[in-house]
Amino acid sequence: MKTISSANANRGFSKLLKEVRTGEEVTILSRGTPVAKITSISSETIRKSAMKKFLVSRLKSQSATGIRNWTREDLYSD
Repeated sequence: MKTISSANANRGFSKLLKEVRTGEEVTILSRGTPVAKITSISSETIRKSAMKKFLVSRLKSQSATGIRNWTREDLYSD
């Protein structure tokens, strides 16, 4: 993992993005203290996030169905 000052990150941001695109992780320091981390995002991560948002919105738009009047014994009886 690479560390870089915020001033240098600002000056060479496009170069920094090229490094991140190739898989490098970069930690940004402000006065010697880590304040941010830049990593690449994979297409799989984007797809999972989009599917999760879609599912949550779909579930919120639907009302609950069915009767829920069962007991614990009903669920675990042999």
